[in-house]
Order: sequence, then structure tokens, then C-alpha cells
Amino acid sequence: MCYRKRGNSNQQTMTTKVIIQDMSSILRRSFTAISSLSRQFSSSFSTRTMSSFGRLIRFRDAAGNSRFGEPKISSLSEFDEAVAKGTLEATVFEGSSPFNVTPTSEAVKVQEVLPLLTVEDVPIVKCVGLNYIKHIQEGGRKPPPYPSIFIKPRASIAGYKEDIPIPKLAQDDQLDYEGELTIVIGKTGKNIPKEKALEHIAGFVVANDVSARKWQRDPAFAGGVPQWCFSKGFDKFAPVGPLLVSPKIVGNAGNLQLQTIVNGEVRQDTNTNDLLFSTEEIVAFISQGTTLEAGTIILTGTPAGVAMGMKEPKWLKNGDVIEVKIEELGSVKNKMVFE
Repeated sequence: MCYRKRGNSNQQTMTTKVIIQDMSSILRRSFTAISSLSRQFSSSFSTRTMSSFGRLIRFRDAAGNSRFGEPKISSLSEFDEAVAKGTLEATVFEGSSPFNVTPTSEAVKVQEVLPLLTVEDVPIVKCVGLNYIKHIQEGGRKPPPYPSIFIKPRASIAGYKEDIPIPKLAQDDQLDYEGELTIVIGKTGKNIPKEKALEHIAGFVVANDVSARKWQRDPAFAGGVPQWCFSKGFDKFAPVGPLLVSPKIVGNAGNLQLQTIVNGEVRQDTNTNDLLFSTEEIVAFISQGTTLEAGTIILTGTPAGVAMGMKEPKWLKNGDVIEVKIEELGSVKNKMVFE
């Protein structure tokens, strides 16, 4: 009897062990499955919350509605051709601003490409002076140890094909152009490390930093120290292009050809690899102790070829048309109209 009892006890013990092992195996498999689903969900969520466009435009659809979307193109030349022919289509993005959009499955025909950034979208315009090596040389200056920063008010924002009104005090033979690669901040940040800078950049646009040199450099008007904010901050003195191009397409935009064309004459023709400070360095420097709000745009400086650097400056006149083109980013083309 005792033996049978011990036998039954052993059998019960073995049965219990088998059950525990089976339960452990089931729990392990369940945990593995849950972990896998969690990783898939996290990955999917991360993808959805990242900037999901390659190129973004604001456009008018057939019903007259202003919408955001990604043009259905594979190259910039295809975009220009489709716009010219009136055949451009775009995948619709829903959102209230260029910095808060999500893709949909809807695709529509683009009736008109609208200015991408408006005064309401941009809290402030920050600018970098003396940031191309050759431009520094043509101005007879030494490279600055850190980026030289100045500010334009957001009222200086203008559309990519708007006329630029030139006030009377800026019409006296010293009106100039500056084609510039421009950073658009998409995520608010402060004290942003260089290696994290691209995470805060929604994309890049082309721009023209219109400048009244007399009020910037002439001691009779600017005083003994050159001043930049007033001389470059008049209304609509910062027209920007219609295409916001993500770092997913152009990286840090450090190897793009920039051209400025005045009445058909090429005045500036330089690659952005001539930049003294890269886009990441600029964002890291400007954000020290200062919050960069989403929508902030940063003009990164202009290359050699401005009128100011010529032996006989070719200042802008009433009716002159200036086009700034940057590889992959498109163009901005505006006429100077003296008020």
C-alpha cells in the first residue's frame, strides 16, 4: 500500500510538472507573440508620426478648395512639366498647416499650385549672413567663427510668383538679390544637438533675401556698424518657393546647385557645398537657449554673385524679374515693383 501511495504521489508530481511546463511554454509563446505585435505596432506608429511626405505643396483643387498634398512625380523636372501642362496630380494630405499633415488615399488633380508658406504659418524668419566661402571673399571679409544671425519679420514672407513691392526709401540704386537655401523647422525644439537637427527640419525651400544695401552698409544711413534687420525686413522681402522638400530626398541639402537669374542673366551659380556652416550646424547654433518654433524658416546665406560684390554693381531696377533656382527644390520668380 505504501508503495502504491508513493507511486500515486510520484505520478501526481510528474503530472503537475508536465502541466507547469506546458503552461510555461504557452506563456512564453504568448509573450513572444505579444512582443512581436508590440514591435510591429511601435514601428507602424513611429512611421505614421514621422514626416510622411517627400515633397509637399499647397494647391487649389477643382472645387476651389485650398489643400495640402504630395505631387505624384518622381523628379523635379516632372513637376515643372506637369504644372506647365496642367496635368499635375497630388495625393491629398489632411491638416491645418504644412507642419501638421497626414496622408490620405485620395488623389486629385491640381488646378493651381499656391504659395506653400503664408505669414500665418511662419512665426519668425531667421537668417545667416556670410555663410558661403566665395561670398565672404567677394565682400573682402574674414570667415566668422560662428554663424552671423539676423532676423526678418514674418511679414517679409511672400509667394513664389508674387510681385515684390519696393518702398521709396529702398529704390535708390542699391536694391539687391540673394538666392538662398532655406531651412523650414517642422518640430519645435531648444538646445538641439547637431546630430538631432534633421529630426527638427520639415524640409527645405528656395528663397530670395531681397536687400536694400544703402540701409545695410552706407554709413550715412546705417551708421558706423552695418545693420541687416531693417534693410532686409521690408514687407514681402523674403519670397519662398512652393515646394517643401524633405531631408528624405535631399539629406541635409549640402550638395545642391543654386542659381540666381536676373532678367535672363545668370548672376549666381554655386553649389551649397560651399556653405561655411552646414544646415545641422546652423540649427544647433541658433537653438542654443532659444526655442525654435515649428514654422520658423532659416535663410542659410547667399553665395557669390550679388550686385554688391561687383566692381560696377548691377542694382535692381523697377520691373526687374529675379528667379532663384535650387536643384531638387524648384524655383521662386518675382518682379520688383517700385511703389
